[in-house]
Amino acid sequence: LKAVILIGGPQKGTRFRPLSFEVPKPLFPVAGVPMVQHHIEACAKVPGMKEILLMGFYQPNEALSRFLVSAQQEFKVPIRYLQEYAALGTGGGIYHFRDQILSGGAEAFFVLNADVCSEFPLQEMLEFHQQHGDMHSFVILGTTANRTQALNYGCIVANAGTQEVQHYVEKPSTFVSEIINCGIYLFTPAIFQHIGEVFQRNQQELALEESSNGWQRAEVIRLEQDVFTALAGSGKLYVYKTDGFWSQIKSAGSAIYASRLYLNQYSKSHPERLAQNKPGGPVIRGNVYIHPTASIDSTAVLGPNVSIGEGVTVGAGVRVRESIVLHGASLHDHTCVLNTIVGWDSTIGRWARVEGTPSDPNPNDPYAKIDSETLFRDGRLTPSITILGCSVTIPAEVVILNSIVLPHKELSRSYKNQIIL
Repeated sequence: LKAVILIGGPQKGTRFRPLSFEVPKPLFPVAGVPMVQHHIEACAKVPGMKEILLMGFYQPNEALSRFLVSAQQEFKVPIRYLQEYAALGTGGGIYHFRDQILSGGAEAFFVLNADVCSEFPLQEMLEFHQQHGDMHSFVILGTTANRTQALNYGCIVANAGTQEVQHYVEKPSTFVSEIINCGIYLFTPAIFQHIGEVFQRNQQELALEESSNGWQRAEVIRLEQDVFTALAGSGKLYVYKTDGFWSQIKSAGSAIYASRLYLNQYSKSHPERLAQNKPGGPVIRGNVYIHPTASIDSTAVLGPNVSIGEGVTVGAGVRVRESIVLHGASLHDHTCVLNTIVGWDSTIGRWARVEGTPSDPNPNDPYAKIDSETLFRDGRLTPSITILGCSVTIPAEVVILNSIVLPHKELSRSYKNQIIL
């Protein structure tokens, strides 16, 4: 068994700015650990996992290399990064590196998109695969969305008895199905034959259009539109439906929601990561992660859904909820931070209030997903999570509401519904 985690590359993650300026999006901390570490941990738990491959077109930098070395030591499984020479799409990358994936005689492999958060029921998908289908069949992880939101995802129509996928449409314009694609797949080596057919077809089409500039486009293959749509109805594709939590992490606002889902899961999987109320310590409400190196005043009140990074300082009487505070930030006495991501090494002055508007799914709808919100609506900034980039300084006694502040800014007054460049 192997696993491939698709981490994309620098031209993406634009909805994640200004946070993606400082660190590749997959290394952004969600619930206290890098986003992609949740994937690696889930893969490492599957018995027989021989190797985990990260695939994308980030330049291999120091942060990524350091992360891979420490993850390898922690999870005791070989982890490598394979760099694509260009953006090849979700299928093009695994086709390009098929020899690396199959080396060592891999019988099956998982493919996970890095920008989802999930319970990752990988073991259950394996068992489901053994019961349904054969060596030449594949499994998509699916979950239920509500009717309107299903249109934003890949929709799956499956046979109720066998769970065989009969029809697959990526982001349909009208309602197709409430079962959506979670971006987590289980493949056997037979998938490469199907991706190869798409590649040949692309090449033939390119040969007919001589004017186009050659080789690069035939390599770009999208698993969803090019492969799954063709495989549906052929008896080779099955869907395993999960009732566990699942969400996309496309924007910074969805990172706070994902952080809540993971912190919630920690009570079962990593109770040691959750802060407890102790005599002489801060007041903890709900699920809170605090890095051991953070220094927090005993009169501060934190939670629910708060993640405090390395070396953060939190002063007296500070209130933080539904927020991520990244390493080196300092919150001076009596600040109030709600629905906000506080960037690396940022400082919030005394008695300041920094607040955003949560973009949570509808709590009364069990199948609601987070909306991929647009930054602007009718020419105005949509109220959303407040984001402070790295090294932002907020003065004492000001209010920052629903704003995005780019890195290295020193503000001098209050702001509301602004992008501060």
